Amino acid sequence: MIQGLIYGINNIFLIFYILIIARIFLSWIPKLNWYKQPWKFIYQSTEMYLGLFRKFIPPIGMIDISPIVAILALQLAQNLILFLLLQFA
Repeated sequence: MIQGLIYGINNIFLIFYILIIARIFLSWIPKLNWYKQPWKFIYQSTEMYLGLFRKFIPPIGMIDISPIVAILALQLAQNLILFLLLQFA
């Protein structure tokens, strides 16, 4: 039971990692229309989370490092959740 829950949680985090990384790479395309699908889905599903980090981490020159910090925070949250699940298993 707990192994299935851990597997599911890992998959949810993996999907979110992929969406964030896709958004990072897509941001390098200057004329991408974020209002068309599937780009709109990627933008909307990651903006709320990435926006939290952009409030506190300003860009360095033209480079936005907030997605890197966001991914590290996501990994920390994932490890903490899995650690807590394994403690109660």
